[in-house]
Amino acid sequence: MKFFTTFIAFMAFFSLSAQSDHSAHSSSSKVNDSSQSSTKTMQGMDHSQMPMNGQVQKNKQESQKQGDNSKNKNPSTSKDRINASVITPNVGSLPWTMDGDVKVFHLIAEPIRREFAPGFWVNCWGYNGSSPGPTIEAIEGERVRIFVTNRLNEPTSVHWHGIILPNGMDGVAGLNQQAIQPGQTFKYEFTLKQNGTFMYHPHSDEMTQVALGMMGFFIIHPKGGEDPPIDRDFAIFLHEWRIPMGAKTPIPFEMLDFNIFTFNSVLYPKIESLVVKTGERVRIRLANVMMNSHPIHLHGHEFLVTRKGAQRLARSAQYTEVTISVAPGETRDIELIADNPGDWAFHCHKSHHVMNQMQHDLPNLTGINKQGIEERIKQFFPDFMGLMNINGMGDMFEMYGTNKMMDMGIKMKYPPNMSPIGNPGPFGVIEMGGMFTVFKVRNNITSYVDPGWYQHPLGTVAEAVNIDTVPQNIRGMEHMTIQDHEPNTSDISWLSQEEEKRQPQQEATNWMQSKPEDSMGGGHMHGMGEMKDMSPQKMNGPSNMKDMQHMEH
Repeated sequence: MKFFTTFIAFMAFFSLSAQSDHSAHSSSSKVNDSSQSSTKTMQGMDHSQMPMNGQVQKNKQESQKQGDNSKNKNPSTSKDRINASVITPNVGSLPWTMDGDVKVFHLIAEPIRREFAPGFWVNCWGYNGSSPGPTIEAIEGERVRIFVTNRLNEPTSVHWHGIILPNGMDGVAGLNQQAIQPGQTFKYEFTLKQNGTFMYHPHSDEMTQVALGMMGFFIIHPKGGEDPPIDRDFAIFLHEWRIPMGAKTPIPFEMLDFNIFTFNSVLYPKIESLVVKTGERVRIRLANVMMNSHPIHLHGHEFLVTRKGAQRLARSAQYTEVTISVAPGETRDIELIADNPGDWAFHCHKSHHVMNQMQHDLPNLTGINKQGIEERIKQFFPDFMGLMNINGMGDMFEMYGTNKMMDMGIKMKYPPNMSPIGNPGPFGVIEMGGMFTVFKVRNNITSYVDPGWYQHPLGTVAEAVNIDTVPQNIRGMEHMTIQDHEPNTSDISWLSQEEEKRQPQQEATNWMQSKPEDSMGGGHMHGMGEMKDMSPQKMNGPSNMKDMQHMEH
């Protein structure tokens, strides 16, 4: 039985590896041709050139003309078609045509290559040359027909997450429909009875297909128009990946230890900035289909939470926040008035999720005394670059996030396909990456072209000062706290009280400036206090050796 299980696992891995090879022949060669054109269509959209004040995209204008000339009445009026188009940074929206009263789309499930960051390419699966797939936009009351062509080498399906529709259109392979086999095209058709932020993703081999990037937004605009109107409407899909350093293909079997976190399957600085004009009403839609929840935080503004997955919250139920958590399977809508000019960070507030390609199996060197260690290592490995700084990772960001890395030329050896570690900013290195972009609010702009870094008014930037400028009456109080009562000993556990009796509190020291042996006394390591006086002669005794058999390192 064990041999059979191992054999099945081996065959699954072999099949996935073959699927990830984009140079393979048969159906994959056809995918390459089609994905090039679809990539050009979707990723060629330039959101910076969109008209100001929420005017519609060209395809919506053309659709309006078709609707005016059609003999059949569309469920949406010409006024409804003036909704602001959604901006999905680095992705775009899915083109469509009209067949009478039906809005027709075509999704293609296929392997793709996605540039997460400059020079950092990843083998993904997606739709129409993109991960996430292009955003589907429609209007409440419309009937949609969505053709789905499968150019993967395994079966798939599409589930329309959160949308009310006939059971046979729900997209769960084996339960509601047959799976879409490689090379097949299926048709989904239903009438939209809701409005809001929804998603689409596979319900066939979900573990692999979702993990490799198959997901997208399905946004349904309200039939009566937005109230209040929205000027800038952004959509950001949260995703997480396990990509070993130097590799190109994510590990879809990963459950917890992810090391790449993305907005719309790209990393900073590849992610487009969210550019808005001061005073505009902004909506940001967030979606998540992976394993972790993500507390998304916006600097410099408060926002209203207006949707939590389904119907728009009543105004009495909407609430203000600065951070909103998006759990797996959820969408969230937040809205705000951009009334504070500047370059504002927009990011996940889990500290590891704004890092790139972390390795969690590295030794912890923080605070150690590394004197002499690097020299000894270089005796065996002359090209050794040195241990990570013992005072934190700041030096690593400085090395990789500036031109220092390029200046070192061939001396700096690193994997050829690696995500960025730090990026140049207006005041040095921006250490955040991963789930991070910049919300850029500007006065008097005439287009949404990225305006560059914010020019701060005089006297509004934090700056270094001499310690003597700190008032005398506040200096020396740094370690004092304000309490209006003495702690009650009954509030302290009996164990803590006993420990306090045995080991009276010592004077506070800066452990980062201590010697390594300073951390080896007291109760930190059992028995180490006795070892200080041990000579080699004493340690040779049989009783001493016997006592040391159960000592832990």
